[in-house]
Amino acid sequence: MRMRTTFTVAAGVSALALLTGCGAADMTKQASPFANAQGSKTVTLSVQSWVGAQSNVAVAQYLLEHELGYRVDTVQVDEVPAWDALSQGRVDAILEDWGHPDQEKRYVTDKKTIARAGDLGVTGHIGWFVPTYLVKQHPDITDWKNLNKYAPLFRTAESGGKGQLMDGSPSYVTNDKALVNNLKLDYQVVFAGSEAAQITQMKQFAKDKKPFLTYWYAPQWLFKKVPMTEVKLPPYKEGCDADAAEVACAYPHTPLQKYLNADFAQSGGKASAFLKKFKWTTEDQNEVSLMIADQKLSPEQAAKKWVDGHHSVWRQWLS
Repeated sequence: MRMRTTFTVAAGVSALALLTGCGAADMTKQASPFANAQGSKTVTLSVQSWVGAQSNVAVAQYLLEHELGYRVDTVQVDEVPAWDALSQGRVDAILEDWGHPDQEKRYVTDKKTIARAGDLGVTGHIGWFVPTYLVKQHPDITDWKNLNKYAPLFRTAESGGKGQLMDGSPSYVTNDKALVNNLKLDYQVVFAGSEAAQITQMKQFAKDKKPFLTYWYAPQWLFKKVPMTEVKLPPYKEGCDADAAEVACAYPHTPLQKYLNADFAQSGGKASAFLKKFKWTTEDQNEVSLMIADQKLSPEQAAKKWVDGHHSVWRQWLS
């Protein structure tokens, strides 16, 4: 699932949450000056635009800097370009990948320029969600077969007389246009532009108790603020999403993965060993995400607060 210029997490990631231009021109060619720097204690991390990924990077950066003495740089890159950047050594690590088997085959299996770094410890799931207050009014709305009946509830100025299915950024992993078409649903996919813009719209809908149907994903801190219920799509079966144009099934549950540049994986010393061991829970990630996105702490402040309260977790990553 899921910008591009180079900046520190403390200053840059907080700014990321305000950006809405996830589809802007790719800037991965602006390589970090620290990426793949031979013999120097520097690490460059790819940071995606959603807050959960930013939380991983914030905590990893804090520990790399304060416990291991590294200088850490970050580069914001969309999901697929991040694989190119990692392969070329423009970044050293991706800490949250939602599943790109074609990229994995190309770079891990065939070219061997990227190495697997293990599970993040978090399972991701994309789905369609409606606010729980709407489910209380219309209990059968959680079955996709009934969505056409409720399409008039979800009409907006942007949906052209159809029901609106709100997506985030076009750069995210999404099968929604194919699903709408193949399930013959009277809906129009409308992109908010970014996670931050999508959250703003959902919070406003919820404040006014208005209906909305949205592409969304877990883990995500917003569920604590806006309770939502998943709409049951046709069950996911292995291979049902192999042809992007023919998808007519739910999204899978995906154990999120970490990847390292292959050279960095071999010669990155304590930094690469630490990143391979970096593994936490959905609750850990949501705790940091909530501090960044809702409580408005800087990523560095949120990371420090989490680190101060979870010594027994992160000490294992350094051993």
